[in-house]
Amino acid sequence: MSLHYWFMFPISILIATVAMASAVEGATFFTPLFILALGLPPEIAIGTGLITEVFGFASGLIAYSRKKLIDYRLGGRLLMLSIPLALLGTFLSGVVASDILKTLLGMGLLVIAITFLRNPESAEIKVLDNFIKDEMGGPDAETCLITREGEEIRYTVCNRTEGGFIAAIGGLFIGMISTGLGELNGYFLLQRCRVPSRVAVATGVLVVAVTALTASIGHFVHFIYSGHETLMTVLNLVIFTVPGVIIGGQLGSFISSRIPQRILELSLAILFIIVAIFTLGDVIF
Repeated sequence: MSLHYWFMFPISILIATVAMASAVEGATFFTPLFILALGLPPEIAIGTGLITEVFGFASGLIAYSRKKLIDYRLGGRLLMLSIPLALLGTFLSGVVASDILKTLLGMGLLVIAITFLRNPESAEIKVLDNFIKDEMGGPDAETCLITREGEEIRYTVCNRTEGGFIAAIGGLFIGMISTGLGELNGYFLLQRCRVPSRVAVATGVLVVAVTALTASIGHFVHFIYSGHETLMTVLNLVIFTVPGVIIGGQLGSFISSRIPQRILELSLAILFIIVAIFTLGDVIF
């Protein structure tokens, strides 16, 4: 083991804090950082970013589980499609040319930035929640969750085929470039599937966490077979990034209610556009 990447500990705390506060996958930040700042090959950066992300999502998953906001039946259906495609994406990331991976990552970051710019305002989310409650949440509702506080949340899932397709595509992207599933699920569950916002966020965390865990295991196995030098590079990174994201994950949940969500989303959109330009520029030039 080496202390060469010690500076990643405070950086990981900062990244995880922002990621948890904004509900963005941690690898969306880590993978470009590993490529552009540390000069790691894309396939190593992607796998290491995913491994780091898993530990950050774990704390959020535990919190939502305690609140009893996760729709496990819906999550299970999505995972049946996202996991196989994530493993396929993991395989492809090891055989696809580095420049192609960088191009896909840059384009993915641009899509995420556009998603942030088009995210519904809090007032619009409230309108959607009220619509779901009035139109989909009556006594004939298909799903009824009872939260830890005893509140009943009733709804009926719509557009399941479309949702399964989106989960599969998101799983492929998370395996190949380490990001994309969370943003796709967020749109599908609330705006297309008519799942209440709190349940949509919690269930999305479950799907991303389990899919990322599966993909990260696939990447780690690839690292083992890639040789001692590659494996040690990954381990030397994660011994600092993993503790950092665990701490940052707790800080993020604390500050999320203290920063205007729309300002945070717009700031991240600008950041991702800049990072995407640098990532694509690294391929072109």
